[in-house]
Amino acid sequence: MAGHQALAFLLIFLGGGIGSVLRYGVNLSSASLFGPSFPWGTLLVNILGSVAMGLLAGWLAFRLEGGQLFRQFLATGVLGGFTTFSAFSLDVALLWQSGQTAAAVLYALGSVAAAILGVFAGLAITRVVLP
Repeated sequence: MAGHQALAFLLIFLGGGIGSVLRYGVNLSSASLFGPSFPWGTLLVNILGSVAMGLLAGWLAFRLEGGQLFRQFLATGVLGGFTTFSAFSLDVALLWQSGQTAAAVLYALGSVAAAILGVFAGLAITRVVLP
């Protein structure tokens, strides 16, 4: 089991690197194409990552192809490095589809609000702590 977990960590590590480089490429391309006045790269990454996560989850769920390591490499690694918004979107969709509509809405709204508040809190803390 330890060997299997070590392989999973390695695959997730490699996938995360690939996803991060892809995200960086999308951000550079978007800034070049559309200019830096709006975060087009982040928007595109979140949308593309969410579509890719849906395709991957559907393929793995309905076709039952690919193993756990394959899913970890692509979903947790590549898409996790590309955007964690894709995992968040899948969580919301799974809650919704399982009939937990209120939980899906609360999770979505709460996650976005808490994340934004977290950024503001982090900025405020650094203003106080750092000279």
